[in-house]
Amino acid sequence: MADGHPVTVIARFTPTPESAGRLQALLEGMVAPTRAEAGCHFYNLFVTQGDGPEFVLLECYEDSSALEAHRASTHYKNYRAQLPDLLASPISVTVLAPIDALN
Repeated sequence: MADGHPVTVIARFTPTPESAGRLQALLEGMVAPTRAEAGCHFYNLFVTQGDGPEFVLLECYEDSSALEAHRASTHYKNYRAQLPDLLASPISVTVLAPIDALN
């Protein structure tokens, strides 16, 4: 159910050493279709600096219903199906609700 508040998500991905390039390409392929979703405020991909790459998605959706619509999309389901073979550890996902945030 929509609660009317923006929902921010931080998702962290640690690739196996041999799959970093494939994981980056898979994540980059999610950017355009997700940004095109009606309820997406932003969807930004980052890589950590230092030892071994870790990819970080910073996402914000209109509300919890928009996040659920994202998770139900074909592009999301297709990318999630490809992830297990590319990751050294499970995805770390943190869902945030605003307390004091600018829109």
